[in-house]
This record gives sequence, C-alpha cells and structure tokens, in this order.
Amino acid sequence: MRARITPLFLVLTLGACASVSARSPGSSTATRAAVMAVVDSALLHINSGDLIALSDLMIPEAMVFPAQDLAGRGGSYTVRTVATQRATGKRAPIIERGYDPLVRVSGTIASVWMPYDLWAEGKWSHCGIDLLTLVQVGSAWRIANFTYTREQPPACAMHPDGPPPGYTPPPRR
Repeated sequence: MRARITPLFLVLTLGACASVSARSPGSSTATRAAVMAVVDSALLHINSGDLIALSDLMIPEAMVFPAQDLAGRGGSYTVRTVATQRATGKRAPIIERGYDPLVRVSGTIASVWMPYDLWAEGKWSHCGIDLLTLVQVGSAWRIANFTYTREQPPACAMHPDGPPPGYTPPPRR
C-alpha cells in the first residue's frame, strides 16, 4: 500500500525545512558579506601582484589549483601551496574581475563560485570560473582552496560591464 502525502503534511514539512534553513548557522547576510570580503581582498591582492598578501588570507595548508592541464596536453597540473605563493612574492599587476558570485555557507565552511575575466599587458587574456572554499578560523574566514579554470570565449564570457576603463575590447571572432 502506498502512503499518500496530504497537502497539509506537505505544507508543514516545507515550512519546517524553510524555518530550519533560515536559522542555519552561517547563513546570515553578515556572514555572507564576511566571506565575500575575504574573496574581494583576494582579488585585490591578485590584481596588485602581491602574492604574499594573498597567502595571508589563506590557512597554512591551503592550495591554489588551476583546473587546467599544462599546454592542453592532459595529465599534468600545477598546484601551488601557500609557501609557493609566499616565495613568489610579487608579480606583474593584472586586472581580474569577478562577478555574480554564488555564495554558500554552512556552519564553518563556505564556498564562492564566481565567473571572472582577466586582463594583462593591456589586453583581455582569458576568463573562467573562480571557486574558493573558505573555513572559519576563530572569528575570521580564511581561504582553504582556490581553484580556477582558464578558458577562452565562447566557453566563458567577459565581465558584464565590458572592458575595464582604458582597455579596448578584443576584436570579434
């Protein structure tokens, strides 16, 4: 015999789920803003070329993982540790702009999925997705993993605002 779900049971169940979700720790607007403040700071340090300051936002065990194989040949990926980031120190400034972030928080973990475009040496270099995993350490949020794709259109798109000020868009293909 199949159990029937009554409309009242369904409404009560959905209502209970909604109230639990609304009370879940870490799901507040303030918490999401704190997570995004770390992500925004990371982009500022990336843009200025200050990889030491970027590593200061990370836990000691954090990894930076470009989700792209070297030279498109498959099988070989470059992973950078916090120590590698710190040893690099400074590099040339770039303009990386994230937009439309999707922020998820549950307790002491958070993730941010965000499209980006990147401009270097006066031109559009590439675009892709930044995926950051953060953990709460005491009252602060820290990056545990920074994974990103590196693609070209049409696999990804330019920032909705168009080119950064002073840059010209690439010719249409």
